[in-house]
Amino acid sequence: MQPVTIITGGSRGIGAATALLLARTGHHVVIGYRRAAGAARQVTEQVLAAGGSCLPVGVDVTDEVAVEALFDAAQEAYGPVTGVVNNAGITSTLGPLADAKVEDLRRVVEVNVVGVLLCARQAARRLPAGGAIVNVSSAAATLGSPGEYVHYAASKAAVDALTLGLSKELGPAGIRVNAVAPGVIDTEIHASSGAPDRAHQAGAGSPLGRPGSAAEIAEAIAWLLSPAASYTTGAVLRVAGGR
Repeated sequence: MQPVTIITGGSRGIGAATALLLARTGHHVVIGYRRAAGAARQVTEQVLAAGGSCLPVGVDVTDEVAVEALFDAAQEAYGPVTGVVNNAGITSTLGPLADAKVEDLRRVVEVNVVGVLLCARQAARRLPAGGAIVNVSSAAATLGSPGEYVHYAASKAAVDALTLGLSKELGPAGIRVNAVAPGVIDTEIHASSGAPDRAHQAGAGSPLGRPGSAAEIAEAIAWLLSPAASYTTGAVLRVAGGR
C-alpha cells in the first residue's frame, strides 16, 4: 500500500521540496497551503509531470475545523493517512524582542505552536501503527536567535518538546514522532522577515560555509518517514551545517 502523506506549508520552500521528493519515492502527497494557491498548483503540476500523485488543499493550520477538513480530504482522495509533515511556520520582521509587535508574537505562536499541535492531534487520532509524524523545528530552538527573533526560537523549542512528549505518548501505538531542525536554509522565509539576503550572509558563518537547501532538508524528512528509520522516535535531527 502506498504511503499517504500530508505536508503543511507544502507550496514552497522545504514543504515543496519534500512533496517532490516523497512523490518520487511512491507517496501519495497532500500539500496544505494557506494563501499561495498558484504556488501550490505549480508544485502539484511538477509532481504530476514526474508521475506522482498530489492533492493541494487550502488550510489555515490554526483553525481546528480546517485541519480536520485537510485530513478528511486526504483520506477521501487516497485512503488512510500514514504520515504527516508539520512544516507550516512563519517568522516576522527581524529585530530584538523589545521592539517586537504583540500581534507578531501572537501570530508566530498561533502558527508555529498551536498549528503544529492541531495537526499533531489529528495525526494522533488517525494514523495507524507504522505511521510517522515529522515536525519541522529549527536550530534556532537551541541557539536562541538573539537580536533576530527570539520569539520564533521559543516557538520552535515548543515544537521540540512536543516531539519528545508525543513520541512517548504514541510509541505504544506503533507511531513514530521525530523532528528535523534546519539551520540557515535558502528559502523565501528570509524575505518575509525583511532580510532577503540573510541565508547567504548567515550561512557563510556556519562551519560548512554556506546555507543549506530545501532539498537537503527534504532528504532528512523523507528518511525519518521511511522504514529505514523504524527504530527512530523522539529524535530532533539537526541539519544545520554545523551550527
